[in-house]
Amino acid sequence: MARKFFVGGNFKLNPVTQEQKKALAKVLNDADLDPNVEVVVAPPAIYLLSLKEILRKDVQVAAQNCYFKPSGAFTGEISPAQLADAGVPYVILGHSERRTLFHETSELVAQKTRAAIDAGLGVILCVGETLEEREAGRTRAVVEAQLRPVVAALGKDDWARVVIAYEPVWAIGTGKVASAAQAQEAHADIRAFLASAVAPEVAESTRVIYGGSVTAKNSKELGGQKDVDGFLVGGASLKPEFVDIINTMRG
Repeated sequence: MARKFFVGGNFKLNPVTQEQKKALAKVLNDADLDPNVEVVVAPPAIYLLSLKEILRKDVQVAAQNCYFKPSGAFTGEISPAQLADAGVPYVILGHSERRTLFHETSELVAQKTRAAIDAGLGVILCVGETLEEREAGRTRAVVEAQLRPVVAALGKDDWARVVIAYEPVWAIGTGKVASAAQAQEAHADIRAFLASAVAPEVAESTRVIYGGSVTAKNSKELGGQKDVDGFLVGGASLKPEFVDIINTMRG
């Protein structure tokens, strides 16, 4: 079965006003979007529900993070149960900014992934290596080490709710981008790991998307790789070119 192309927009800590949020929604609402692409945008938590209300129905929203407990004394956190109850279908987990700035371990990311899936959410699970790790030839080992706790936490059927986002840390927000060949190699390695660690059919059906300085200029070549099933877009998701990235596979 063909994997449906998936384009996510991670707004990060943007925008900073309600008016800018409405402007971002208007760009998407007015656009001619490829109906064969699953489109998800992840605004800051404060805008999650209000953006969901004004966006066209074929553009979904995602939270940028959640905790692994359903409720309790966890100041500043959002729970998977709250997201599910609010009708938010996806959550991004394990983004490199969460791992580096907020010291989230792969084990914690796995706990969160388990909790999110138990609550009925889809998970955009981020993995990726630093420049030092790539230059040392450790990309595959690093990514597998990030995935292994998740593999241990999930059952085979749970993977239907996971989209893996391969985001080389050295390419995020730097303007540097993995070459199409580098992206394809990393995605193929992820698929091979899933085939051996989980099951061949899971490897075949799980979408693996690329993130890291994706633009309208480079999206066609990246999207044309056989194991690249879409993108997780950062800065460009705040610009009109996000529409062109969503429509990468058209014509």
